[in-house]
Amino acid sequence: MTRVVVFDYGSGNVHSALKAIERAGADVTLTSNRAEALEADGLVVPGVGAFSAVMESLKAVRGDEIIDRRLAGGRPVLGICVGMQVMFEHGVERGVDTEGLGEWPGTVTQLAAPILPHMGWNTVRADQDSVLFSGLEGERFYFVHSYAAQNWSLEVMPPFPPARLTWADHGGPFLAAVENGPLSATQFHPEKSGEAGIRLLSNWLGSLQE
Repeated sequence: MTRVVVFDYGSGNVHSALKAIERAGADVTLTSNRAEALEADGLVVPGVGAFSAVMESLKAVRGDEIIDRRLAGGRPVLGICVGMQVMFEHGVERGVDTEGLGEWPGTVTQLAAPILPHMGWNTVRADQDSVLFSGLEGERFYFVHSYAAQNWSLEVMPPFPPARLTWADHGGPFLAAVENGPLSATQFHPEKSGEAGIRLLSNWLGSLQE
């Protein structure tokens, strides 16, 4: 069975993620143990709250090093919500600019929408080559956020394939998901997105065995 670690760095509300990943077909563990996090088939990085708080908590348990080392070795990582946002270079919240993990260029900023947070179900425009959204055309996913990456600037040169980008709209377009080599991430919460979320997680688990 595919072994997945949900990285435990103090982020709240992770038990729904554990249950969803288990339902999707994985043997899942919640831990901050370095060896387990590095050796698992997949590592999930959840995240709720402020960008700066998530970065502080990740660094406190050397999560930044673990994520970077996994990705350098081509080992899959899945970020969820703020766990996606911190993969970018910077996050700006209430005038505070916080350095992110820098796996992707760009800055996470507040959505230009009249109503925040963006809370509830929304459709997405998935990349035609997406693995995560295979078989999920027209499905809706559950979002809770006020900030997001609203553009993509990573240039990938052949022979490496370009990133697969999925977009959604709330006051304008923003990145709902990214699939870039071993690193995937969703701005929405698959664990709160019903059967569509379970199927997305199952698609991710299937990709770990390729």
